[in-house]
Amino acid sequence: MAGERVKLEVQDRESRGSAESRRLRKQGLIPGVLYGRGKDPHAFCVTERELRRALTGDAGLHAILDVTLDGDQARPSILKSYQQDPVKGTLTHVDLQEVRLDQAIQARVVVELIGEPVGVTEGGVLSQVNREITVEALPLEVPEHLDLDVSGMAIGDTLRLVDLPVEEGVKFLDDPEETVLATVTMPTRFVEPEPEEVEGEEELEEGELPEGEEVPEGEEAPEGEPRAEGEEAGTGPEGEPGTTED
Repeated sequence: MAGERVKLEVQDRESRGSAESRRLRKQGLIPGVLYGRGKDPHAFCVTERELRRALTGDAGLHAILDVTLDGDQARPSILKSYQQDPVKGTLTHVDLQEVRLDQAIQARVVVELIGEPVGVTEGGVLSQVNREITVEALPLEVPEHLDLDVSGMAIGDTLRLVDLPVEEGVKFLDDPEETVLATVTMPTRFVEPEPEEVEGEEELEEGELPEGEEVPEGEEAPEGEPRAEGEEAGTGPEGEPGTTED
């Protein structure tokens, strides 16, 4: 739920660098940095299991993390950014931002589409153009997600940010008219072009020569075709006697 607070115990780490980060990961620890309000960034590490527990609750990535560093007083913080292993998908680094619970913050919130559009039952295709929007709210009032009812959408309809129901205490920062959230369109069909016919080209029967073309001198005409003018059977090129079968 929005506003969920989760305790997160972390350990101080003195050194930084890629070599140190690899050593920590081999021990099951995730390196991170806590950015304070007007304070210098503080490097820490946390067990992978503890971090996963904190970020997989009902509030997910929007949970308020009460960060406890070496027994100090808890610092309300939010997840600022994170890095993942490109193959395994596991977290490799996290950045946390300390916040005040009485001051608004900005966050990216997922928009979830609810229902089946009328246009889809008629053969249309539903597309979600933007999955997240930027909101501003108090840390404890940032919603986990925002629901958008698309059941009334027909083919050709478009829903924008202006169509998203407003929640109390939550301000949308993106352009309400320009931010498209969902559309229903006709499916794209590929029509294979028909082969073009060359003007004047006609199919010829076997052995038939194109109109106006004669048999080259010294070659026999196809069976059933007339010979060129002046050519006689039994004679070869340039009037030489041809061979005949006995």
